[in-house]
Amino acid sequence: MTLPRSLLRTTFAAALLACSAHAAQADQLDDIRKSGKLRVAVAIGIPLFSFTDAAMEPTGSDVETARELARGLGVKLEVVPVTTAARISTLQARRADMTISVMSITEERAKVVDFSVPYAAITIITAAPRDVKIAGYADLAGKRIGLTRATTNDTLTTKEAKGAEIMRYEDDATLITSAVTGQVNIFSATPSTMDEINRRAPGKNFEIKFSQLDSPLGIALNKGEPRLKEWVDRWVSANLESGKLNQIYRKYHGRDMPNVVVKTAQN
Repeated sequence: MTLPRSLLRTTFAAALLACSAHAAQADQLDDIRKSGKLRVAVAIGIPLFSFTDAAMEPTGSDVETARELARGLGVKLEVVPVTTAARISTLQARRADMTISVMSITEERAKVVDFSVPYAAITIITAAPRDVKIAGYADLAGKRIGLTRATTNDTLTTKEAKGAEIMRYEDDATLITSAVTGQVNIFSATPSTMDEINRRAPGKNFEIKFSQLDSPLGIALNKGEPRLKEWVDRWVSANLESGKLNQIYRKYHGRDMPNVVVKTAQN
């Protein structure tokens, strides 16, 4: 029997509505659980936060945080190695479910991704050899300073260090190599990056000249995933309260979590 054309149109429209309703109900939290896998974008090569161990396996405080979060979801962790500059684009391209990779929570980034409540913090410093006199941004005018591209370091130094020649590197590993080999002798990074440079080139005697920022870090998520964000926020808050995230931070960084993390998460 041939159905009337009007009935076919009505049936087709109803099917479209049903598909749309199903798509609206499905979300990334469900998809992750169904897949049995959590894909986390991590920029490997950031001392203490994310690096490779002697067996060439990813480790560090961010990697262990990702591993614990995957365990909380009841799924396996898949680390998606990225460059620092690709942390957001990889997420937006859906090649990762979230990014846990030393991402400071900024207004500019929050326009394109959602952030969890802070799970850790990073201290940003300007360092140079002991005999170089630098007390603040004004002293960087006319000097060359190295940093990692697309980081809070980059944004902050570009804004404040007027007249400085800024050398941008794709990742911390390249920045470290540049400082060790003498391509730059002033850099904006973290205390852990400075420690790694001093370990590789002890004769250079790098030291902290001034602190730029103590910045809370967030887990980056795609926008439009409220259930996933709510779950991650609850997980972070619970693991801050239990001390688990502080335990991870202390294990790799040798100090307790900065108070700014706990205070911000409680607000």
